[in-house]
Amino acid sequence: MTTTPGTEYPFGPMTPAEAVEHIGRLVADRPMTKMTMPHGGDVWLVHRNAAAREILSDRRFVREPFRTGERVVPFFVPFPDFLRGTLQFEDPPQHTRLRKLVQKAISPKRVREMRDSAVAFANELIDGMTARGGVRNLVSEYSLSLPIEMLSSLLGVPSSDRGKFERWSSSTLAVAGRTEAEVAADMAELAAYMTDLIARRREEPRDDLLSALAHARDRDETLTDAEILPIAFILIVGGFDNTANFLTTGVLSLLRSDEQRALFLADPDGLAATTAEEVLRHGGFVASPMVGGGGGLVPFVATEDVVVDGQLIAKGEAVSVDLTAAGHDPAAVTDPGRFDITRTGNAHLTLSHGLHHCLGAPLARMELQVGLAELFKRIPNLRPAGEPVVDRTVLTQPITDLPVTW
Repeated sequence: MTTTPGTEYPFGPMTPAEAVEHIGRLVADRPMTKMTMPHGGDVWLVHRNAAAREILSDRRFVREPFRTGERVVPFFVPFPDFLRGTLQFEDPPQHTRLRKLVQKAISPKRVREMRDSAVAFANELIDGMTARGGVRNLVSEYSLSLPIEMLSSLLGVPSSDRGKFERWSSSTLAVAGRTEAEVAADMAELAAYMTDLIARRREEPRDDLLSALAHARDRDETLTDAEILPIAFILIVGGFDNTANFLTTGVLSLLRSDEQRALFLADPDGLAATTAEEVLRHGGFVASPMVGGGGGLVPFVATEDVVVDGQLIAKGEAVSVDLTAAGHDPAAVTDPGRFDITRTGNAHLTLSHGLHHCLGAPLARMELQVGLAELFKRIPNLRPAGEPVVDRTVLTQPITDLPVTW
């Protein structure tokens, strides 16, 4: 495929403004680009928002060859084995069956009921930070603690074990700095812990997700431990690592945008929902001085020849969604380079779409809204006290340190 000059892909790093212009030229030029990944070979990266939605809703794109190990996941780093056994790699009908059971437990109603406890815990964390004073690490003292507490509550994990979950999560997502044996040992420890907890919830059910799954019946079949464990794993990993990073990025993007921060401070509760969506779409562009493009969601494989937006994706080819471009496609987002916390109808795909829309999306959104609103209500003069630190040895490349003061 020949590319028009100025539409190279992957691209960067470049300034956020340059990246937005580059994406505009890219999506005008073509719907997708074929890219050879360092691991797993070629994959189509889909840039246009409408084309991405079409693929995410089309059951002819599956993940079974990756789940079974028949195909290597095309990615920048070796994809963690344990993730291939989780719900996100299942296809219908098993995916539909398991997802339905989990959705009952993470329903919007359940998340609304959890909101008050999220507000209370956020304020408890803020009390601790303000009492200690000086320069604080927002990540360890706030962004990470809030979603871990909420997830512990949802799953039914004792909050005294939160520290273990932080360690297990970073180990399962490690792409460097840990040996295979260390990762395997942590995974075995996590599996043993969760298996024991599931057994206890079978004996004495409580009002939590593990109890609901342990007693879930589908056509008179109880879920097995082998089915429950991968669900718990993906929620543990996706449930706080990503959400913590969204929250940190959200705080940083507001700290680096005086105009939008002033707007947010005038009505944190009223603007929390639209601010959260704009952070998911564009927060990384505001929080970072340089931006690159060249990655996407977990790929799929085409089960037959499919034409999407004029481009043939041949049977057996891998395809992934370029979230960055899809969230900055001028056909889907007006003035995509502007950080606008009042933006409505936000078309980003950060939490995916369709069949594989993020299971924990209602929870992640609630935590992001509460986390931002409570922090800026309590500490309106919050400001950075140093540069953020990013951990490149973990798949999600999280911010691990954001020094703040007030």
